[in-house]
Amino acid sequence: MKPHAHGPALAPAQFGPRLLDRRDFLRTAGGLAGSVALLRLLAGDNLLASTAGSVRPQIDSDQPYALRAPHFEPKAKQVLVIFCVGAVSHVDTFDYKPDLFKYDGQKPPGIPAVTFEGPTGNIAKPRWEFKPRGQSGKMVSELLPNVAALADDMCFIHSLTSSTSAHPQGENFLNTGFTLEGFPSLGAWVTYALGTANQQLPAFVAINDPRGKPRSGKNNWGSGFLPAAYQGTDFSAARPLANLGRPARISAEADRRAKHLLEAFNAEHARKFPGDTDLAGRIASYELAGRMQMSIPDVTDLKSEPAHVHQLYGTDTGTDLKKDYAKNCILARRLLEQGVRVVQLFNGSDAQANGISNWDSHANIESTHAMQAEIFDQPTAALLADMKQRGMLKDTLVVRCTEFGRMPFLQANGTGRDHNPDSFTCWLMGAGVKAGTSFGASDNFGFKAAQDASTLYDFNATILHLLGLDHERLTYYNNGIERRLTNVHGHVLKQMIA
Repeated sequence: MKPHAHGPALAPAQFGPRLLDRRDFLRTAGGLAGSVALLRLLAGDNLLASTAGSVRPQIDSDQPYALRAPHFEPKAKQVLVIFCVGAVSHVDTFDYKPDLFKYDGQKPPGIPAVTFEGPTGNIAKPRWEFKPRGQSGKMVSELLPNVAALADDMCFIHSLTSSTSAHPQGENFLNTGFTLEGFPSLGAWVTYALGTANQQLPAFVAINDPRGKPRSGKNNWGSGFLPAAYQGTDFSAARPLANLGRPARISAEADRRAKHLLEAFNAEHARKFPGDTDLAGRIASYELAGRMQMSIPDVTDLKSEPAHVHQLYGTDTGTDLKKDYAKNCILARRLLEQGVRVVQLFNGSDAQANGISNWDSHANIESTHAMQAEIFDQPTAALLADMKQRGMLKDTLVVRCTEFGRMPFLQANGTGRDHNPDSFTCWLMGAGVKAGTSFGASDNFGFKAAQDASTLYDFNATILHLLGLDHERLTYYNNGIERRLTNVHGHVLKQMIA
């Protein structure tokens, strides 16, 4: 064969002789026709997991926070996530295990010799008495008596599992669906999907503990690869947003003229580059910041709350940490009342000392868990009761969670409990939740999930479902992959839904 004028000729053998085989061509074509027909049938029955079913929200880049419709009728319109940092001991709070009393001080077969932080000790009974609560008779310990009084409004899941026993990765996994950094948080996914009703306030607010940020920091409320507009805005009652006020040296008239001039420049630039969605998003963020100059001071002014509300939450009693956390609880309620889509309330911060800054009680669990409970119990119970009496739980889902649990046996030091990713307890409350019930179960010691073992993928899928979102269809294309909060996993826990 002669060479081509522009290079060597390509012989049929280079592609394979079967491409020129008539019988093979007909057989392949027939198979393809059958495949096409099958795909059409599957698509007609909605059985295909394709990008066509991924339902990415249609977002106007000029209005990234505009209200958007859910996939289906939601049971909840807002969500409050109460995150207890450091891993609360489920066997000392919400997961009652009589066998821990029976085998207290013993080391039954099957207990590992070593766990996350080293050698294990003996089985240890709960450090606080358990009592039946309300009409449901749910057994909750005296560590959290005020929260326990609301057990009839809660749906507990006792069979959650995590894929990690390290705090930073555990926080990431709970809040973003991945142990690695760089993925969007639950709040970012929700606001990306739904927007917000109040255009004067952020769609997503993260209220940090008075002691500081959690171990994984901004990952817990970050936007990851989603547009930056959907990250959480971080402030608290004790640390309001900075730089909102007009400097004293600038008059109100000069400030007004400067804003109008900036708006004109932005509009002109946007006209020159109509396809620049990043620019439109930045402009929208700056405009929201301008509106927040008026809205944030009002919503964070807790002095406007009557004295009986401060007394209910406990802003004037107990330790300074408890008082400040109580103020954060009032702030959370006020933000939800103003239509903020997602509020994430943190109880506990990065560990500065064992069990002092959060629930990570590797030693002296009786004193360290008691310290955290004194901060958490009254303000949290007041927040929930206050929301209930105001009718807010009809539209608001409350999620109380922690990154994993703690072991039913003590560590070798004889005073603390190690990390337990194989079984722990979280609970839901409010809109769409089957109140006064429990789902799943751990084994007789609270060591491993034994009945209806569930993952955090399932937990997050259920939260999205209650907000009217199908976790399999809420996606964002990033680096060649249709990403989602639940990765490629997750099932809705329908037993928790009313």
